[in-house]
Amino acid sequence: MSNLWRPDDDSFLLDTMGGFNLYTLAAMLGLVIVVMVARALTMRFSPTVLRRIIRSESITSKTVRDSDKSLGVAVGAGLAYVLLSIILDDRELGGSPVVMPDLAASLLPGVLQFVVAIAMVMWAIRLVDIVQDIVMLFDDDEKMDGTERTLISALQSTLRFIIIFIGAVFVADSMGLDLTSLIAGLGISGFALALAAKDSISNFFGAITVLLDRPFKVGDWIVVGASEGEVIEINLRTTLIRTSADTIITMPNANLVNSPVENWGKRRWRRWQTQMHLDINSDSEAVDTFCQRVLAAIAANPKTLKEDASYFQVSMISATSLDLDLNLYWDLSSGVEERNARAEFILELKNIAEELNLQFYDGRVRQQR
Repeated sequence: MSNLWRPDDDSFLLDTMGGFNLYTLAAMLGLVIVVMVARALTMRFSPTVLRRIIRSESITSKTVRDSDKSLGVAVGAGLAYVLLSIILDDRELGGSPVVMPDLAASLLPGVLQFVVAIAMVMWAIRLVDIVQDIVMLFDDDEKMDGTERTLISALQSTLRFIIIFIGAVFVADSMGLDLTSLIAGLGISGFALALAAKDSISNFFGAITVLLDRPFKVGDWIVVGASEGEVIEINLRTTLIRTSADTIITMPNANLVNSPVENWGKRRWRRWQTQMHLDINSDSEAVDTFCQRVLAAIAANPKTLKEDASYFQVSMISATSLDLDLNLYWDLSSGVEERNARAEFILELKNIAEELNLQFYDGRVRQQR
């Protein structure tokens, strides 16, 4: 008695055509249908399942929706590989109705493995883009500065390299290449390449060190050796610094790691010291009042701190002027804010001096008297 799995010897399913019998061709057609159905189901339901696990629409979109074809092909080809392996194992045991040329039996698993590897690599490479979205989930201010963007870019580049390398190993295995010899050859080539590009590698790991340790960030004013300026960009190989002369210094990251870096942007406060010169004929009581009112203005200013350490007093007298020393501390984090606060405070000092009829010393005016 025959059945679908074990047809009788005289069944038309055992008729051969091009080295395959009809039973085998029907089985191959069934595998194709299974692949198409598995691919369609994966593309249809994977976004829904993932959305229940991950609430981020952006991550869901990049993980499945934008790469559903690659994921579907990988799932379908993987299922076909498993089923084909079962069929071929049964063929090897004997008594199986499957008839196909030995060449086809040896090539088909490798072809399916090749398709799975390529599809998984394509899906994984697209999956790398979710690194930025994952970082945004844990970022309190939901804004990324230049340093964070550079770190994400470096991480994505590293992940893509690892994915391509692993994918190449699987592809080579599916093609029947000797992995031992291949890996040994890659090791020798990699060693030679590392020697030739040791400076670039040092700069790359220097960038990773800078980005992880974060001795400075974009916008900080730093001093490295004889170079000084504002950090405008941190790349994988170099860091760009804009100087006070508006020129740009390209600093290799390896130099930054191996050199002391003075970061003015890490200051807890910003000290401002200056000297003012009043006319020698200024009224002493008015000068004393001027000093007291300026100290009161410092204490009342919401942008200053360390009021006890601040002072404004007469420090020197000459034949032509009274010299007053000013010392205060700004509770500000950026140079732009400090410049704006300083400009406002200077105008406030000028208004106080005008109210007290005090004149600032001008050497040209004294010479005309």
